Amino acid sequence: MGNSGIGDMPVVRDLRDFDRRSGSLLERLVFNQRMVLAVACLVATVVLGWLAVTRLTLNASFERMLPQSHPYIQHYLQNKQELRGLGNALRVVVENPRGDIYDAKYLETLRQINDALFLTPGVDRAWMKSMWTPSVRWNEVTEEGFSGGAVMPDSYDGSPRSVEQLKTNIARSGIVGSLVGADYRSTMIFVPLLDRDPATGKAIDYAQLTAAIDTLVGKYEQGPDGVQIHVTGFARLVGALLSGMRQVLMYFGVAALVAAGVIYGYTRCVRSTVLVVACSLVAVVWQLGLVSALGFELDPFSILVPFLVFAIGVSHGAQKMNGIMQDVGRGTHLLVAARYTFRRLFLAGLTALLADAVGFAVLMAIDIPVIRDLALAASIGVAVLIFTNLLLLPVLLSYVGVSPAAAARAIASESGAEDKGVWRLLAQCTQPRRAAVAVGIGLALAAGGLAMSARLQVGDLDPGAPELRADSRYNQDNAYITAHYSLSSDQFAVMVKTPDEQCLDYRTLVEADRLGWALQQVPGVQATVSLADAVRQITAGASEGSPKWLTLSREQNVLNYGAQQASTSNPDLFNRACSLMPVIAYLADHKAGTLEKVVAAADAFAREHSGPGREFLLAAGSAGIEAATNIVVRDANTKMLLYVYAAVIVLCFITFRNWRAVVVAVLPLVLTSILCEALMVALGMGVKVATLPVIALGVGIGVDYALYLLSVQLAQQRQGATLAQAYRHALQFTGKVVALVGVTLAAGVVCWAWSPIKFQADMGILLTFMFALNMVGALVLVPALSHFLLKKVK
Repeated sequence: MGNSGIGDMPVVRDLRDFDRRSGSLLERLVFNQRMVLAVACLVATVVLGWLAVTRLTLNASFERMLPQSHPYIQHYLQNKQELRGLGNALRVVVENPRGDIYDAKYLETLRQINDALFLTPGVDRAWMKSMWTPSVRWNEVTEEGFSGGAVMPDSYDGSPRSVEQLKTNIARSGIVGSLVGADYRSTMIFVPLLDRDPATGKAIDYAQLTAAIDTLVGKYEQGPDGVQIHVTGFARLVGALLSGMRQVLMYFGVAALVAAGVIYGYTRCVRSTVLVVACSLVAVVWQLGLVSALGFELDPFSILVPFLVFAIGVSHGAQKMNGIMQDVGRGTHLLVAARYTFRRLFLAGLTALLADAVGFAVLMAIDIPVIRDLALAASIGVAVLIFTNLLLLPVLLSYVGVSPAAAARAIASESGAEDKGVWRLLAQCTQPRRAAVAVGIGLALAAGGLAMSARLQVGDLDPGAPELRADSRYNQDNAYITAHYSLSSDQFAVMVKTPDEQCLDYRTLVEADRLGWALQQVPGVQATVSLADAVRQITAGASEGSPKWLTLSREQNVLNYGAQQASTSNPDLFNRACSLMPVIAYLADHKAGTLEKVVAAADAFAREHSGPGREFLLAAGSAGIEAATNIVVRDANTKMLLYVYAAVIVLCFITFRNWRAVVVAVLPLVLTSILCEALMVALGMGVKVATLPVIALGVGIGVDYALYLLSVQLAQQRQGATLAQAYRHALQFTGKVVALVGVTLAAGVVCWAWSPIKFQADMGILLTFMFALNMVGALVLVPALSHFLLKKVK
């Protein structure tokens, strides 16, 4: 990218012929004190590297994945202490592969697993449920009134008689389908989790919890008498993600090798290739050290940031290396060549990095803490690149230099590059006919992409955990539980809030019952459960099971009695103050379409029926939380695109001072954004927390190509060159490097496609597509659009 931006610079072979006082103040500060800068960066690398190694941790948080300011989430957080069964919990299903649950050996194994889970740090023991917990009870009506007790007999000793008693208790408890499998071959242990370990006061360490669960599973699944254990829940999902993260870290080495191979293939210079890769690795070390110093953790989302920082660093480093190689090839002294390259490329590189930072910073508009952490970590990484790749790299190259053979090869390949192969075709894109064809193809692709992207949905489009692959252990466990239990783990709860001691008011129970009936009419709702259902059943039971009493009595004493009996078998139906009761809908899945219908029905009911004495608050449960997240993502998607494009337009205008040049730079990005959404539809991806950042990152990083190309082209046009001459000059000095940057960025993220974490694989595919298409779009559409908009430049 030799003579770009300031016209031709004189060849200086002897350093004594160069004026050290020339250049900008920043250039003089950097290059006149080269050793001071290099030593300061070395010290910073050692300190920040130590912080990264000693303090940085991998973890995840349930609440940090929630959109904190959304009303649904605020309602949940305000009442979560009263809703232990609807928050962060594990569902552990123990299957007997050789028979049914009425096997003494199986029941003993189940007891041991239950006890081990009960003693696991972080478990909310008071709300834990299984056949072995006394809170799981049966009730029946006798001639003498209600009788009941724990499902597991107090006298259970493993004898056939006690097993028969257990069988009877299960039959009259109503837990088949919820805590007992429909085929009687498995039982469930419901394990709610605390936000913090009461012993240490620290947040739950999901890595330790996962290790404890894995140890438990490994212990009891082994041997001829082993059981099969299926575990689902947020903590288990995080455990799978943390395990995948460790594997993903290995891809970092692969990305570094691929990037080094791409750069070496272009330069054939070992020393400069090693230096470019090393400076990009230094940027990653600085970024991780600063993140750990600020007290942040790496989670499954932000683990991808170091990959992006490295890829961006390598791409900008290649620009600097190419400029120095060309000047050295012309005979310029190494230090002078480094200063010339700094002069030409610092402003364009700074603007490009600011655009990258904008692509990350707009993610701060998304009200989900993990995404904001990702945005902050990435912004820190981009800020670091300004020091390591715009300042430090030219200084180090001024010492290390490039091999003479590589410099000579750069000059030889530069001559006539625009007349060879693909470069000749690209140079002709400024001609009227070829420009019209290129723009026409772009418009056709945009029209087709818009038609397809109209089908883009918000939320998950697949059952199970879309963060993991369909054949993962977690999704296989989830599929087993869904197939054998009638009440799924996808719970959507509406909270009925009343004054203290008023949840048993007749009118409130009737309204809650009506809500349950309204939700049952929504496709995808399997069943609903509320206090009204339990009171109705107990009222009928107290009247010898007569169906005509299967109703809600207007007599308050009858309602009070029903609630008292219900609380012994299911204390989750209302809180102790009788001021909150959930109406829980069990959903067939958590797909976007299902959640939209349920939210619409529940919200309409809440608006119409809330009033003095009762308020219907959406939403709790895993499905309720995901529904709120989908709403936030839908709103943030449009807002984010507006912000990122507005910021990129402003930066481009500051750089080019020409609105037509801004249009030329931005339109290829718009086309790529449209086609990216179309690709998401084709691949069956929805817009969600994992995929939402991709388009913003693709726009922020993708504008780099146009910035480098147009900077050269406009500079030449302002010096009197025609458009064709100016673009040939831009291709000559930047064309190959722009292509190299596109390949390097794509190579840095394409390895994510093999990640065991599906959302990381999805992000890798989408970013690879956007980086490659932005590069092609810039090389083809910038000259074509320039023909219509930038024939003359002032």
